[in-house]
Amino acid sequence: MIGAGHAGLAISSVLTEHSVDHLLIERGEVANSWRRERWDSLHLLTPNWQSRLPGYPYRGADPDGYMSMPQLIEHISGFAAASAAPVRTHTTVTSVRRIDGGYHVMTDDGDIRCRTVVLASGAANVPHVPGVHKAVPEPLVCVTPFEYHNAERLPRGGVLVVGASATGVQLADEIQRSGRPVTLAVGEHVRLPRTYRGRDVLWWMERSGVWNQRYDEIEELERARRLPSPQLVGTPERATLDLNVLRGAGVEIVGRLAAIRDGCALFSGGLTNQFALADLKMQRLLDTFDDWAINTRPELELAPPERFAPTRAPAAPRLSLDLRSGEIRSIVWATGFRPDYRWLEVPVLNYKGELRHEGGVVVEAPGMYAIGLPVLRRRKSTFILGAEDDARDLVAHLVRHLAS
Repeated sequence: MIGAGHAGLAISSVLTEHSVDHLLIERGEVANSWRRERWDSLHLLTPNWQSRLPGYPYRGADPDGYMSMPQLIEHISGFAAASAAPVRTHTTVTSVRRIDGGYHVMTDDGDIRCRTVVLASGAANVPHVPGVHKAVPEPLVCVTPFEYHNAERLPRGGVLVVGASATGVQLADEIQRSGRPVTLAVGEHVRLPRTYRGRDVLWWMERSGVWNQRYDEIEELERARRLPSPQLVGTPERATLDLNVLRGAGVEIVGRLAAIRDGCALFSGGLTNQFALADLKMQRLLDTFDDWAINTRPELELAPPERFAPTRAPAAPRLSLDLRSGEIRSIVWATGFRPDYRWLEVPVLNYKGELRHEGGVVVEAPGMYAIGLPVLRRRKSTFILGAEDDARDLVAHLVRHLAS
């Protein structure tokens, strides 16, 4: 297994239950991405009680809080120790090739032959930065979320944050609070309240069954797998962080960054439509929650149904911004992440570099599996609480493959 994050450790635990000999290879330390590739103030979007792994629930004193990165690293490392996971750390995979009867894995610490391979290296190995970044004029400073640590490391002056997923809105909020003026370029996004009817919105996602919807039940699966992360932040106050809140704090909202020409950033003019679509989808989801509560759990003590104000569009959002004027001194590319399969020498990637798989089973490469990718087997697949169910499904398939 390649990768010793929460997903790799979950599948390791289930393999141990089935007495399947295995080894995890990790390029750094356990939970390496959480240790090395996150900004200082980041907290999980999911409440602590949802940070459960096979046989290892959250046992802390704050189940409704949101783990900081040091707390999450401690939690995952504790699971690795409790499950006695066979991890070989500080070992980098350089190549995976097909051989008769299995696979040949080359690393910087020797070669391994195995009958099966599990790709547990995650969905966020490298930042995805659109090609327009090549036209950014000097001397603007450009960073990705992997390179951003805190606002004080940015130059003084205006900041353009590109992307309005969870990462984009959190960084826009933090940078604005530092005293730097922020312009946020917004494209497709997923709006959610932090709480609904007195419960965390992710409580509703799990209990109502939305998160358990299987990949083979989703009509537009590829679209679902590409959706940005919902606009949420984990704070002690369980505060909602959406575009209305950011505008109220002074963040300037503009449309999707469409191009950079002659040093000028050009933004799309479809903000109103983007806002209406995100509001409509949120309302449909809340209606689903209400229907579930009425039809299946009428005994629950819940606050009355809520309706939220629509996202307010600027009266006249600007369509261009001269990046040479000095108004903007840095750009943060919060435009998503991608897996990194440069070491994979098996022809199982599509023209976009994405893994071709059926619910985590790489059908064109018998004995190869993946875990931890968006909507892998369920809508909750990339979240910590989604790892166990996916791991049990995949190990069942893997055991049958070994027996054959």
